[in-house]
This record gives sequence, structure tokens and C-alpha cells, in this order.
Amino acid sequence: MAWDWEKLQQQKKARQGGPPPQVDEVIEKFKNMNVRFPGAWVIVVIFIFVILAYNIIYKIDPEEVGVIQRFGKYARTTMPGPHIKWPSGIETLTKVSVLKVQTEEFGTPVSAGSRARYASVSSSIQESLMLTGDLNVAIVPWVVQFNIKDPYNYLFKVRNVKSTLRDLSESSMRLVVGDRSINEVINKRGEIADQGKLVLQAELDDAETGINVTTIEMQQTTVPEPVQPSWNEVNQSQQEKERMIYEANEQRNKIIPQAKGQAEKTIREAEGYALDRVNRAQGDALRFIALYEEYSKAKDVTKRRLYLEALKDVFPKLGNKYILDAQQKNMLPLLNLEKAASPTGGSK
Repeated sequence: MAWDWEKLQQQKKARQGGPPPQVDEVIEKFKNMNVRFPGAWVIVVIFIFVILAYNIIYKIDPEEVGVIQRFGKYARTTMPGPHIKWPSGIETLTKVSVLKVQTEEFGTPVSAGSRARYASVSSSIQESLMLTGDLNVAIVPWVVQFNIKDPYNYLFKVRNVKSTLRDLSESSMRLVVGDRSINEVINKRGEIADQGKLVLQAELDDAETGINVTTIEMQQTTVPEPVQPSWNEVNQSQQEKERMIYEANEQRNKIIPQAKGQAEKTIREAEGYALDRVNRAQGDALRFIALYEEYSKAKDVTKRRLYLEALKDVFPKLGNKYILDAQQKNMLPLLNLEKAASPTGGSK
């Protein structure tokens, strides 16, 4: 290989502290150099840091809680606010809304599309058709409102919570409706809703679903369409019965007070009559006692007086009176002659 002796000597002088290179030479060297700046690595590092921060730092809203799983196993539950966890490969986060009220409707088709709508109507009729305690069939739609009270049970104890809720709700409502008559199912929906809520909550707690039932709202209860005319006649008869009962109660409320007033009046009159009779009896007794006292003083005079007063009261009531001699005979013809002479008769 050919050596460039002059170039070698210049490099040797430069190492030995020769004159410094000029500015133009330095600039020219920088232009000719292939310099690699570290900007790409910085961007990569920042991107990795952002990804890690996004996976590590999380925030829970006020109406939610966070359920953390470490390698698929439940680790902890975090409350609302900012928190830190391990990256997604190690820990996973599931946010559960515990304050949001969710709704499940039964017997109310809401699907769109003809085929889906017909299927929904059929399923809704099947789940709302119920047999009452008096062996009548009723269409009973209802709405269940609930929230999540135990996120752990809600996520890990039951495979399909919504399906379980619907099945338990339907069985609970059928149990409650089956103990009541058709009139109670139609007219006492509030009582049925309260009882259904208690039964459904007990079933959900036994199944460890983690669901809290807030309300059950009963919709308009009807009977199937084929029996609707007969049911309308029954309702009309029931209304007529209630009208007649109302009129009977009105008459009762009018007549009973009158009867009570009349009875009170009769009682008062009887009491007055009894008081009058008692007073009269007492007066007669006092008068008899006074008369007896006078009789005891002059027995012959009093006896004759009593006799005469008795005759005075009795004789006017006797009519015709005949006084006969004991020796008189043939009195009957004389009486006949007197009747022929005077039809009106007379006293002798």
C-alpha cells in the first residue's frame, strides 16, 4: 500500500501541538461528519413512560368502585379517587357502578325490527302470563329497579347476573301472584310489588348475586284478550254490586239513626208513663191509707158511704133496672106490654 508521506507528517505535527485548525476547517469537518442525535430514543422513552403511567395510574368516579385482579385473582376493592396499580399484565381493573340504578322490564317488549319485535312480544307475553290463586289467568307486567351493593359477588359469584336476576324475578312474582285472587292482582298492585320485592331480595341474597332491589313497579294488569269481553261484564257486575252496596249503606245510614231516635223516644215515653203510673199508684195508696184511717174511726158510716159510692158508680152502667117484690107473680107479660108501649124503654 502506498504511503502518503506528507499527510503523515502533518498528522504527526498536529499531535505534537502544531497550530490549531481554523474556524472554516472546523465547520467543514462538522458538515462532513455523520452525527446521530439521541432524539428518537427520547421519544421512545417518553412513549413507554406514558403507556406505563396510563396502565398504572387510574381514577375511580364517585358513583363507582374499582375491583383489582392480580393475575386473574381478586386482590382488592378501591374507593373513588386516584389510585396506582401494577401494569395490565399483572393487575387488571374493573370499574363497577354501585350507585347507578339499573332497570329490567318484564312483559314489556321494546325490541326493534319485525322479526325481533314478534319474538319479543311472544316472550314478554309468556313471562307476564300468570295463574292467580283463584285459578284465573292474568297478564302481569312489572319493572325491577336495582343497583349493585356487593361488587365482589356481582363479578365473581354468579356467571350471568342479569339472566339470574330475570329468572329469580319471574319466579318470585309468580309465587306472590299465585297466592292472591284476580281482583287483588288488579286492584292491589302496591301490596304485590312490596311483597315481591321482599321475596326477590331474599332469593338474590341466597344466590349471592350482590344486587340490591330498590323498587318493583307493577304495570297495568289485564286479562288475556280472548276473555276480555267476559271480564268487562264481570267488572260491570262488580261496579253494579258496589253501587247497590253504596245505596244500601246510604239507606242504612239514614234509617238506623231514625230508628234509634224513635227507640229513644219510645223509651222516654215508657219511662214517663212508668213514672206517672208509679206516682198515681203511690197517690192511690196514700188516699187508701187516709180512707182506712177514717174508716177505722167510724166503721159503720164509712162502710155505708163506700157502699153508696160504689152503687153510684155501678148503677148508671146497668141500663134498665127493675125492683120486684118477692111475692110478685106473672111479671113476664107486664114486661112484654111495656116493651110494646115504649120501644125505647124506661127505668122503674
